[in-house]
Amino acid sequence: MFTRVAAYALVVEDDRILLPHWSGGTGSGWTMPGGGIDPGEHPEDAVVRELREETGYDVVVDGLLGVDSIVVPTEQRFDIGLGAPTEPMHGIRIVYRAHVVGGELSVEADGTTDGVAWHHLSDVDALDRVGLVDVVRGWAGLLS
Repeated sequence: MFTRVAAYALVVEDDRILLPHWSGGTGSGWTMPGGGIDPGEHPEDAVVRELREETGYDVVVDGLLGVDSIVVPTEQRFDIGLGAPTEPMHGIRIVYRAHVVGGELSVEADGTTDGVAWHHLSDVDALDRVGLVDVVRGWAGLLS
């Protein structure tokens, strides 16, 4: 089984949530900002780095929101352009609360995200989104 450990952040300002649009191979959708942790990297450092890469913003981590574990069967994994997956994936998703302290909204160059936007919390249910968005909204008491 392939294991992927990633760090994400919930960033909410003025009743709006920051979401990048993920597009990788055979899948896409609005997602939480964040991504894979590099070997030896602290998860808080990873989420700050990933937010800068995906959104253009500099953030400060406010605290841990939750840790999620998901197992994705091989046949449900997306082909992200590296060839069809050959084994199930165990995803460990560490989620923080964070707030913007600088930078400027911009789309990641040469990555797996092809957009980024602030969405009103009341509009999120209508978005094509990955399941992690609803997991995080539930932890934060933001489900409609």
